[in-house]
Amino acid sequence: MRNNLATAPIFELSKKGRRAATLPKCDVPTVELSDLLLEDVLATSPPPLPELSEGDVVRHFVNLSTLNMCVDTHFYPLGSCTMKYNPKRHERLARLHGIGDLHPYSRVEDSQGMLQILYELQEMLGEIAGLPAVSLQPAAGAQGELAALHVASAYFADRKESRTKVVFPSSAHGTNPASAALAGFECIQLPPSSNGLVDVEALKNAVDEQTAVFMVTNPNTLGLFEKDIAKISSILHDVGGLVYIDGANMNAILGITRPGDFGGDMMHYNVHKTFTGPHGAGGPGAGPIAVRSFLADYLPGPIVTKTEKDGQPYFELSVPPKSIGRMRSFFGNVGILLRGYFYLRTLGSDGLRKVSEHAILNANYLRTRLEELMPVPNADRCMHEFVASAKKLKDEKGITAMDIAKRLLDYGFHAPTVYFPLVVPEAMMIEPTETESKETLDAFFETFKQIISEESERLHEAPESTSIRRPDEVSAARNPVLSWTACVKD
Repeated sequence: MRNNLATAPIFELSKKGRRAATLPKCDVPTVELSDLLLEDVLATSPPPLPELSEGDVVRHFVNLSTLNMCVDTHFYPLGSCTMKYNPKRHERLARLHGIGDLHPYSRVEDSQGMLQILYELQEMLGEIAGLPAVSLQPAAGAQGELAALHVASAYFADRKESRTKVVFPSSAHGTNPASAALAGFECIQLPPSSNGLVDVEALKNAVDEQTAVFMVTNPNTLGLFEKDIAKISSILHDVGGLVYIDGANMNAILGITRPGDFGGDMMHYNVHKTFTGPHGAGGPGAGPIAVRSFLADYLPGPIVTKTEKDGQPYFELSVPPKSIGRMRSFFGNVGILLRGYFYLRTLGSDGLRKVSEHAILNANYLRTRLEELMPVPNADRCMHEFVASAKKLKDEKGITAMDIAKRLLDYGFHAPTVYFPLVVPEAMMIEPTETESKETLDAFFETFKQIISEESERLHEAPESTSIRRPDEVSAARNPVLSWTACVKD
């Protein structure tokens, strides 16, 4: 049981007059803020900052850090999010002098090393995708989707074509329709199919000359490869539409196949997932997009271009002639792009293929074991992830997917994604990634087996060992508390 000091907000630990450091007496003239700032932005009193000793501050934040689950401390099988271990080598390289401390306002001529790295990353991502034109600017996968849809919109507007529809499967990531709606398109959802794949006949009936884009994840959110993807692409191309590949699941096909080769016209990467980078707190992320050559002029800028100066390679920032504009300040989340670059340089093309082969092997091994406990619909084989269903357990024992997910926390495992995709009842989407050992996967299976043997009443109250027990998530979503008032004691 943790004491209250470990979890109390830092403001409530404050004691008037306590200091973490003693500063020398100020030797510069005192200036009233009113002489420097507009009156309407002045506070009537100084902000109530917490007052603590250095030991209190250090202990507070170290204690908070121990409450977190992360890939450095736990197995994190979060389906469709590829929470693989982040190699510390790439963390170190991304912080090298001259890279990690390069100022974003540095002149181009003083940033040639960084620009060369980013240019080479563009080239590598284009090769992996089979789509040669790349913009690194989008700051996350969802923003990459939005950027690509704006590229599509600009492309059709340039051709004087009025296309208003974006089509996607019922198992699509929620960001797909959200991005399409933000880009001004009408969203058309295909009905679920019996085999978990895109229903080709339903797609034929849904597309016409008003269709701009079909958005599809391949492998899809059930961990299945769309075996008819070439036929699907032809259906779109026959009506003049484009195929967008959601790159969330690229970890399954690196070096094995390429979206450009099976018909994709645009895609985004999640660099922080597929090529490793620290996750958490909604970021940081990086969502570069890759497109076919005929869409290159519409990419968000700037992009890095290579020329020659004084007989040597010279790298510049350029804006494509018909660019949709900037999506992000500066050049995006360069810190994550750097980690992705060093990951790719470390592994090379052969290493990337092994990444996917081991991810597929781990997923199928764990799927085969867990099928002893609960069914995995539509999957005699899977790619990098699979979706099991706890519906039978719920019907027979009253144990839900959420019960299992919460109880896993007590055993030191982060929960998988639950209740997504919606096409599987009591869904548990599990992605072990290639960085986990057989011993970890076996321990995870044995824990699952132990959990479903426990009394359902106990599981309904899980987790038991975490600092925050089981919150009422429905009430929290419907009645969020978005403010907090400090309770500072003298």
